[in-house]
Amino acid sequence: MRRIKYLNVCSKNIMLLMLFFLIAGCSHQQLDIPVSNRTRPEAVLRGTHVVQPGETLFSIAWRYGQDYRRLASANRVRSPYVIYPGQRLSLSGRAPATYSQPKAVAKASVSQPSKAVKTKVYKKEPVSKVKKKTDNHPVSSWRWPARGNVVSRFSSGGRVNKGIDIAGKIGEPVFATAAGEVVYAGSGLTGYGNLIIVKHNGSYLSAYAHNKVLLVREGSTVKAGQKIAEIGSTGTSEPKLHFEIRRNGKPVDPLLYLSKR
Repeated sequence: MRRIKYLNVCSKNIMLLMLFFLIAGCSHQQLDIPVSNRTRPEAVLRGTHVVQPGETLFSIAWRYGQDYRRLASANRVRSPYVIYPGQRLSLSGRAPATYSQPKAVAKASVSQPSKAVKTKVYKKEPVSKVKKKTDNHPVSSWRWPARGNVVSRFSSGGRVNKGIDIAGKIGEPVFATAAGEVVYAGSGLTGYGNLIIVKHNGSYLSAYAHNKVLLVREGSTVKAGQKIAEIGSTGTSEPKLHFEIRRNGKPVDPLLYLSKR
């Protein structure tokens, strides 16, 4: 009788242990969902963020779904939005204590692309000139960033997709949807792989994710239809371009903006 009770207890313990590992495995899979498809579409408006090497104010605002101008204003960061590794940024809108640049930091985070990303080097234009070109003009037309078919559409409910996914083969061209300034080029945003963010004017940004190769760098200006990258599968399981447009920090449906094919 005691032996039967002992076996029953052991069986229950084994079942509980198996259930624990099953739950842990499911939790790990949830964490691996790409940023662009997470089920929390709202902006993060609390807490702080410590600037890491390679990040820019634009990429941090993008990560938390905020308007870069709001984030800059809350942290007393003036144009051209220079930030430094180690700097603590408030996400809540409350200005932090006065920040002084670390002595060891010699270069601002108008950052270079990640070393893992192959890039073609373009001469960097002075920010003052770029600002005049991109802040005041309206976006008259939006070109398609790739030639493939749309395989996943924008969705703000259920399984969120903050942009569209366009099918493609590795190495196929990625085009700038409109003229603007490259404000981020790197691989620091989880779930996006090799990513480019382009600022078109004060309100609109566009993003191009999962690239194999980046052909532009931060600070360079691009023309509408210019080849800026090549399709890849970085940060995802298959070759495709994930494309987003954000207006004042909020994701909008790109299909409402792109020209008809």
